[in-house]
Amino acid sequence: MKISEIDKTKLSPMMSKYVELKEQNMNLILFYRLGDFYEMFFEDAITVSRELELTLTGKSCGLDERVPMCGVPHHAVDIYVNKLIDKGYKVAICEQLEDPKNAKGIVKRGIVQVISSGTITNGELLNEKENNFLGNVIDLNHAYGISYVDITTGEIYAMLLPHNSSILISEIVSIGIKEIVVSDRFDKDITYILKENFNIAISIFDEINDINKYIYEDVTDIRYINVIKHLLSYIDCTQLKDLSHFQKVIIKENKNSLKMDIHTKRNLELTETIRLKQRQHSLIWLLDKTKTAMGSRLLKSYIENPLVDKDEIEKRYDTIETLLKQFILTNDLQKALDEVYDLQRLSGRVAFGNTNARDMLQLKSSLKVLPTIKDILNQINFDKTFDPINELYELLEKAIYENPPVTVKEGYLIKEGYSEELDELKLIRKDGKNFIARFELEERERTGIKNLKVGYNKVFGYYIEISKGNLNLVKEEFGYERKQTLTNYERYISPILKEKEALILNAEEKIIELEYSLFCEIKNIVKTYIPKLQEISKVISEIDVLQSLAMVSEENNYVRPIISDSRDLNIIANRHPVVEKVIDKPYVPNDIIMDDNTNILLITGPNMAGKSTYMRQLAITVIMAQIGSFVPCKEAKIPIFDAIYTRIGASDDLVSGESTFMVEMIEANNAISNATSNSLVLFDELGRGTATFDGMALAQAIIEHIHDKIKCKTLFSTHYHELTDLENNLINLKNIHVKAHEENGNITFLHKIENGSVDKSYGIHVAKLAKLPDSLINRANQILSVYENKEKKRDIYIQECLPLEEVKQSKIEEEIKKVDPINMTPIDALNFLYQLKEKIK
Repeated sequence: MKISEIDKTKLSPMMSKYVELKEQNMNLILFYRLGDFYEMFFEDAITVSRELELTLTGKSCGLDERVPMCGVPHHAVDIYVNKLIDKGYKVAICEQLEDPKNAKGIVKRGIVQVISSGTITNGELLNEKENNFLGNVIDLNHAYGISYVDITTGEIYAMLLPHNSSILISEIVSIGIKEIVVSDRFDKDITYILKENFNIAISIFDEINDINKYIYEDVTDIRYINVIKHLLSYIDCTQLKDLSHFQKVIIKENKNSLKMDIHTKRNLELTETIRLKQRQHSLIWLLDKTKTAMGSRLLKSYIENPLVDKDEIEKRYDTIETLLKQFILTNDLQKALDEVYDLQRLSGRVAFGNTNARDMLQLKSSLKVLPTIKDILNQINFDKTFDPINELYELLEKAIYENPPVTVKEGYLIKEGYSEELDELKLIRKDGKNFIARFELEERERTGIKNLKVGYNKVFGYYIEISKGNLNLVKEEFGYERKQTLTNYERYISPILKEKEALILNAEEKIIELEYSLFCEIKNIVKTYIPKLQEISKVISEIDVLQSLAMVSEENNYVRPIISDSRDLNIIANRHPVVEKVIDKPYVPNDIIMDDNTNILLITGPNMAGKSTYMRQLAITVIMAQIGSFVPCKEAKIPIFDAIYTRIGASDDLVSGESTFMVEMIEANNAISNATSNSLVLFDELGRGTATFDGMALAQAIIEHIHDKIKCKTLFSTHYHELTDLENNLINLKNIHVKAHEENGNITFLHKIENGSVDKSYGIHVAKLAKLPDSLINRANQILSVYENKEKKRDIYIQECLPLEEVKQSKIEEEIKKVDPINMTPIDALNFLYQLKEKIK
C-alpha cells in the first residue's frame, strides 16, 4: 500500500497529519512519535522492517485495509537511527510538540530534526577521534567553491578549487566529508562517483539565505560568501536548531600548509592503512597519545595539514623540548588533561538544547582542572592561555546533583540549597513519604495484619496490599475499598491514604516541573559561556597534541630536527616510525643525504629489499618535522617542503574506467605539472604498467624533466637498470641501491642503502623466498640462462658486424633525433613511441 494510492479523506486525524508530513518529506524515513514509540507507516514501515529486521504489523486508520506499520521504543531510538544512517538513509524525527494532558484533540506534532550522515549530533553515534563533516559544493564555472562544517563542534572551513572534477573528488574524499549538499543542476557524474565509489551521502538543496552573518562577516570574496551561505541555509532548514556555537569561517589556502592529495595520504598511510582501512598501524595510531577527544581530532588535522611556516614549527619544537625537560610538570599536565571532557561537542549540545545533567557534570569536571592546567602552561611559558571561568564551575557545583538521571524530566537534577521553593516542595514530599511509612506500621497494629504493606504504582497510586491468607482479617470498619485482585494478593485503598497521596504526588509533579525549569535556566547561563569554552578548547587541544608528541618522542628516541634555510637535506640513521614498532626484529636505519648538488636519488635493488619503505620513511619524517614533531633518526637537517607527490603502488581510480597505467600517468602528470623546486616527489617503479621499452623511455623522460626543469628533491626507484647510466649525464642525480647478499643461490636482504647501483633484480631469488615450487624455480633459472646468452650473442654481433660508425641512419633515427625529450610530457612521449612502432610495422 502506497501513500499516493490511498483515499486521504478516509484517514483518521492522526494519520492525516502523518501523511501531510510524509508527503513534504518523501525522501526521508519519518519517525513519528506516538506515546513511548516512534512509528513508521506505509512504504517507510516496509523499508525499515526489512533493513532493521523488525516485525511488520498493521494499523487500522479508517481505510478498507490495514496500513503497514512498525515501530521502535523512544528510549532506544538512537540505535535504530544509527543503523539506518549507516545504510545510507536519512531520518526525520517527528515529535509531540505539546503535553498530551494539555492537548485539545489531536496532539500537535512536527519535525524537529533531520538526521543524515553529515548531521549526526548524538555523541554515541559519533567517532570521538574524528570530525564529522557536512560539506557543500557550488559550481562557479571557473572554479568549485566548497565549504564544510562539523555541526557538533562549530568548526567551519571554506576553499576554492580548480574546475577539475578529479581534484574536487580527491579533496572531498581526503577531507573525509560524510555528506555533500549540491544544487539540482550540479554535475550528476560527480555526485554518482561520490555516492557509489566512496559512500558519501548526496543532498539536493537550492536555497541561499542570509543567516548567521557573523560566521562570514570578515570574508570579502563573494564566492566564499555564497558557498558558506548555501551550506548554512541547508543546516538551518534541516536541523531547526540554534547554531550560535558556529565559529567564524576559516578560509583554507594551499599556500598555508604542505600540499598532499588523497593518493599521497593513502600511500603513506597517515590516518589509515591501505589494506585494512584501519587506524591501527597508521602514523596517527603511533603519534596519538592524546588525553582528550579534542586533542585527537586536532592531531589528525595536524597530520593532514603540516605547516610551512618555520616560526610556527619552531614554536612547537620549543614546547615539546620544554615538556621533555620539565617531566614532573608534564606528568601533572597529563593527569589534569585526563579529567577534561570534549568541550567542543559539549558546547554544541548546549547550543542545540539537547544537553542533560550528566553533560553538565562532565563540563563541571573539566572546569575543575582548568586552573591547574593554566598554571602549568604559565610555568612552561606556553604562548597561549585562557580564563578558567571559575564562576561557572561554582554554579554547576552548587546546582547539579552528582548522580542525576539520563533524562531531564524525571527530577533529581538540582541539589538542596540551590532554590528555596524547590527545597520547600522536597520537604513536603519527604514528610508525605514519612507519613506513608508511619501509616503502614500504624495500620498493621490497628488491623492485626502483620504482613500488610503499602505500595505504589503509576496506575493506582498508593494502595494497601494484603495476602490471600489474611483476607479473613479484613473488616468493614477498617474503611478499606477493594481496588485490584491478584493471584496471591488483594489491593485496597483508604480515604486517608488517598488524601496524602494527592499531597505527595502534587509535590512530586511540582518538583519535576520546577527542577526542569531551573535546569533550563542553568543551560541558558552555560550557553552564554560557549565562546569562552571554545577558546579554552583550542588551547587545551593544542597542548594535548604537543604533550602527545613529546611522549612519543621520549618513548621512541626521536630528535629535534634542524629546519634548513637551504635545500640541503641530511638525515642520519633514519627509521620508518611505524614499521619499527610493528616488526619483531631490530629495524635497520639508513641515511638520506641530498645536498644542494643532489636532487634525485635513483634507487635500485630487489623487490622486498626495502626500497618503498626507504622512500616512505623520508616522506613521513618530513611530515612529522612540519607538524612540529621530533623525528625518528639520530640527527636531521630538513628544508621546508611545499608539497609531497607520490606514486607508490596501486591507487584508487577516482575517475573510474581508467587502466592502471593511465592512472599511473595521470598521477605522474599531476606531480610534474604542480611540483616546484621546493616539493618532494616519490616515484616507485614508475613505468612498469606498460611494455618494457615504453616504460623505460617514459621513466627516463620523466627523470630528465624533473632534473632539468623542476629541480625538486626526488626519490625514484626502478627495475630498469639501464637508467642507472643517467648518473653519467645528469649532474644532480645520484645512484643508490639496497644491499643484498647472495650465496649458493640464496639471497638475504640486508635493508641497507649504499651508494651506486645494482645490475640484477634477483626476481627468481625473491620467488624462491616466497616458497614457489623448486621445479618451477629450476625451470625459471634455465630460461633465464637462455635469455642471458641470447643477449650476450646479440651484443657481440652488434659490436663485431655492425660498427656504429658504418651504420646508415634510418628514417626512424632521423625522427628520433628531431625530438627534444626534455620538453615532452609523459603522454607526448607515449604517443611518439606509438607512432614509431606503427612506422616500423
